[in-house]
Amino acid sequence: MGIESNRLLVDIENLAFSGVVLSIEQRAALQTSLTITREQYKFSKIYFWGKILGTKDDYFVAVGVGENELKNRRFLYSHDCIRWKLLNPPNEEHFNKLKIVKGRFTGDPSHEFECKTYRLVGEGEEEHLEEDITLLKEEDRLAAVIKSIESEALVVPRSAFILQPTGQVVRNRLFEGLSVNEAAKFGNYFHFRDAILLEQKSPLFRADLDKAVDFLDPINEDQPEGCWSLQFERGSALALLKSLKWPGASFFHVPETSSFGFSYFGVGEENKDIPFML
Repeated sequence: MGIESNRLLVDIENLAFSGVVLSIEQRAALQTSLTITREQYKFSKIYFWGKILGTKDDYFVAVGVGENELKNRRFLYSHDCIRWKLLNPPNEEHFNKLKIVKGRFTGDPSHEFECKTYRLVGEGEEEHLEEDITLLKEEDRLAAVIKSIESEALVVPRSAFILQPTGQVVRNRLFEGLSVNEAAKFGNYFHFRDAILLEQKSPLFRADLDKAVDFLDPINEDQPEGCWSLQFERGSALALLKSLKWPGASFFHVPETSSFGFSYFGVGEENKDIPFML
């Protein structure tokens, strides 16, 4: 999920209130190249996902999806909005190194970051700290950051996607949007990932849910409380959600329509100070 390529020109305007800006040349290049890329990789749909800023160059990011939009997601990046390269899925080692790596993205996929860890060795008077240094390739860091942002900041309106009896998660063709009152409540926005908190609920609680609709985690249970910002623009004609944990992650929804979308425009760094800011 992001901004569907065939709606790019319209939907990017809705995210302008969040500071999302693309030049006319970039919009034209994206619309053409994403259509070609979708056919090349045989994706069911392709979305423009966002832009991660580097010190020397930037990464434009897209996501291609299969029939099951929740499961079959592949990410691609480009420096020029024309040529796209597929990212390999990140592994556990990449996520572990992501927690300790420091420094901005450079824009060079082959750049390697040093990851320093320390361990206590020896005994008694000979006890001392020993430094271990491993490397993390920028391309692998990019994949891990994108996946982390998706897990914690990618949201969809309630009922926009449905869980079919076969287990497929697909767009709800009958979705006509949240009402203005519904759009003002955090509980009507869901994380677009496999449910984590829902699985911890009691069977009695889950028995009252609509299994076709309420199969994802609502963001109103996120911690720390207050890690999301919700505001309306154009009166009440546009709802905007922003993640304070991942500055640059924005979501829009036009109430009482099926129009919604997500993008990330930022440096790819989590705000780890948020518990002290709220």
